[in-house]
Amino acid sequence: MTNVSWVPVAVVASSLLPGLVIFALPEHRRSLRTALNLAGAAAKLVFVLVMLWNVGRFQDYEARLALLPGLDLVLRADEWSLLFLTLSALLWVVTTVYAVGYLEDSPHRSRFFGFFSLCVSATAGIALAGNLFTLFVFYEILTLVTYPLVIHRGTPAALAAGRSYLMYTLPSGALLLLAVVGAQVLTGPQDFTGGGYLKPFADGRAGMLVLLFAALIIGFGVKAALVPLHGWLPRAMVAPAPVSALLHAVAVVKAGAFAILRVVYEVFGIEFAATLGVLTPLAAAAALTIVYGSWRALAQDELKKRLAYSTVSQVSYIVLGAAVLGPVSTTGAVVHLVHQGLMKITLFFSAGNYAETLGVHHVSEMDGIGRRMPLTTAAFTVGALGMIGVPPVAGFVSKLYLGAGAAQAGQWWVIGVLALSSLLNALYFLPILHRAWFRPARGPWPEEHGRGLDARPMLLVPVLLTALFSLGVGVFAAMPWSPLDWARLIVRREYVGG
Repeated sequence: MTNVSWVPVAVVASSLLPGLVIFALPEHRRSLRTALNLAGAAAKLVFVLVMLWNVGRFQDYEARLALLPGLDLVLRADEWSLLFLTLSALLWVVTTVYAVGYLEDSPHRSRFFGFFSLCVSATAGIALAGNLFTLFVFYEILTLVTYPLVIHRGTPAALAAGRSYLMYTLPSGALLLLAVVGAQVLTGPQDFTGGGYLKPFADGRAGMLVLLFAALIIGFGVKAALVPLHGWLPRAMVAPAPVSALLHAVAVVKAGAFAILRVVYEVFGIEFAATLGVLTPLAAAAALTIVYGSWRALAQDELKKRLAYSTVSQVSYIVLGAAVLGPVSTTGAVVHLVHQGLMKITLFFSAGNYAETLGVHHVSEMDGIGRRMPLTTAAFTVGALGMIGVPPVAGFVSKLYLGAGAAQAGQWWVIGVLALSSLLNALYFLPILHRAWFRPARGPWPEEHGRGLDARPMLLVPVLLTALFSLGVGVFAAMPWSPLDWARLIVRREYVGG
């Protein structure tokens, strides 16, 4: 190893090692379990911030392990990986605090936090993957370690959701394996590279490459919840709120979207993908998903399911931006990877607070809840307005760049899709806000859920932090080191090599 190659390994190990220890802890060792979780989360964030600072100054971080001749496991910190890795590391800290507060009286906490830590390790591996093989390995590990979190409660509904999750993800994993083997046979060992690496192998193989692109997008599209591959996601909402936050904002869905970005920009290259004619079908699939997810969200009375269909819609903004050729749309796609995560985790934390504090699970039960839980509802309002695209919340910045990129590329229909989606977003979020703030409560809140102001501190502080992040990255989008600034760095190096 070089003097810096241990750092990517340490990023993965900082959650892996505490997770393995946590599995062995008795349930009553709450303080030690919490200390291990927080120490691992803090260490990971420190390592990531060090790499973030130095990669911006062209320092290389790479760890490489030769498994077989021509088959290397590669962990590398580049601009792409650090964008996703910084998001997951930051949100792991707040989600850990939230999960400790949410599950303090629940059984099987050591099992939960053990798999929780393994899930974050797999996500870090996905972010740092330096080639397609490494991405596949950690992607499939993520499938396996997330399943116990989905079925954590052990109810019939949870077990059914777990079966659905595996029914979608295991076949997609088999398809991905075929695609990775096919790419390896075609090109030999190749690392991710700006502009893609497949173009030199294109002579006489256009049809094969189109099939390879389709296999990779379908395989990664399951976790990214592209329609019709999305069915597992709403069913997984039976999991506890911290798991929902993990699925939607930190790990699983984001891993699928991030992998699609890697395929488009680092395996094929955006310009070569355009010459193959694969971007138009990808854009159409993303547009269908955006509109369908928003439309289905309108009909959901269960709050978490409404948020789940919102995720189906919102994550495909990333895919749609990736399918529109041009630096501005790419900027919108990349920055939305971060912005959507911040806003969505705020919404799921809020939903968890309503359920845990007042036993409220449905939109129809939320009349007057803003006066009973004003701080949680204020955070929910920020997240909801951001999803609609109201300035200055983060979602406005994403939609502005996506729309401007579509106009620059002459893809005016994309602007229509964004406008329709924003209208549908307003139709399923604004009635919630009206109920919460302006309708009188239907009756006294249940006594058994307490009468204190808002949620417990360990549930309230994380949601307020993520709401502030959602607002801050929009207000200060033009500042150096903001997510938008980092997305512009990625785009400069992707399009002009600088």
